[in-house]
Amino acid sequence: MELRQLHYFVKVARKEHVTQAAEELHVAQSAVSRQIHQLEEELGVKLFVQKGRNLQLTPVGALFLKRAEVILADLERSVIEIHEFLDPEKGEIRLGFPHSLGISLIPQVVAAFRKLHPNVKFRFKQGMYPSLIRDLVKGDIDLAFISPFPKEHDQVCGEVLLTEELYAILPPGHPLSDEKTIELRQLEDEDFVLFSEGYSLRPIVWDACQSAGFEPKIGFEGEETDTIRGLVAAGMGVSLLPELALHHTGPLQPAKVRISEPSVTRTIGIVHRSNDKLPLVAKVFHSFLLRYFQDRDL
Repeated sequence: MELRQLHYFVKVARKEHVTQAAEELHVAQSAVSRQIHQLEEELGVKLFVQKGRNLQLTPVGALFLKRAEVILADLERSVIEIHEFLDPEKGEIRLGFPHSLGISLIPQVVAAFRKLHPNVKFRFKQGMYPSLIRDLVKGDIDLAFISPFPKEHDQVCGEVLLTEELYAILPPGHPLSDEKTIELRQLEDEDFVLFSEGYSLRPIVWDACQSAGFEPKIGFEGEETDTIRGLVAAGMGVSLLPELALHHTGPLQPAKVRISEPSVTRTIGIVHRSNDKLPLVAKVFHSFLLRYFQDRDL
């Protein structure tokens, strides 16, 4: 059994398609098919079955995928540890984060860290809350910024870095746009522009509205903070966004108003696998983050 066969198998299992897997691997489709066939012959089992135009894992294939992912993740970490042992300042940090933090927070943090460690590389992966946790547990990333911070999880642990206030954002010229503060119930009759299902900010906004005594009327849904902000600025409704998502300049901007009642916040934390030690360079970055946000709060 060769490592190349495991790489090809995992890629095909994730894409459920030989052609797409071959394109991402930058090899011929025939090469991928051949390696999968050889792997099945060596194991003496069928790993895939055809389902329409796609491939589907057999039960034994699904079992083998879990083991193969662990093997490849361990191998990758071993290579990283060797490079770090030779020169910790030339390691790589695999970092995940939600899109809403990619506008200003992640660039600021990474820039500050690279001033101290200019040769450290980063491999970034954006995603929603469930996918970030999944990628972390699988070993695809070493650390993940997460919001809201998970109160209890048997496979990940970490620390809260900051608690961030959410603001009401309103179209320019809205009757409440010049107010310093408003109560959330004042927006009861408005159409809301919300994040789609699966995004962590959606339940925060929904729960806040319910605490104010109403359920938000959904006018539009979006998947990025830029989309939410732009739709509100264009007069399509109102919304709530965290302060870090409002650091943006441009000709079309919503009005930002503080909410006095109820208090609406989100926690942002950094998490890692609870049953695995961090690579050395990721441990250095983790310690830097704790100091960075501690100083930021002062």
